[in-house]
Amino acid sequence: MTERKPPGVSFESWVDRQIREAMERGDFQNLSGFGKPLPDDTAPYDDLWWVKGKMHREGIAPVLPPALALRKEAEDALEAVGRASSETQVRRIVADINEKITAALRRPPAGPPLRLAPFDAEELVRQWRSRRT
Repeated sequence: MTERKPPGVSFESWVDRQIREAMERGDFQNLSGFGKPLPDDTAPYDDLWWVKGKMHREGIAPVLPPALALRKEAEDALEAVGRASSETQVRRIVADINEKITAALRRPPAGPPLRLAPFDAEELVRQWRSRRT
């Protein structure tokens, strides 16, 4: 802990002395951003910057409400259909996501409206075949 500013010493010279002494002791050598550029300061201010940074460092994905998480999973399923290597794989992907969508339609999850309907497996297989040829 630093000592109090002595009377009669200007604040600026007292602070400068504190910094100089800390530098001489090597207190600034092992800081976690030492030698790295400062982050971009042109982005708009975000009140939760520290929460997002902590989540990123900890490898935690943002938590979405169940309805939005299912919508994201449906989008990911459609992308997986595009990368599928066989009709069987396409049908399995569609069956898995349709099962989840049907369950959510029976008992709507909390949060925003779901706005999803089960996918037409035959139509997705037809589209998959047309892209393969």
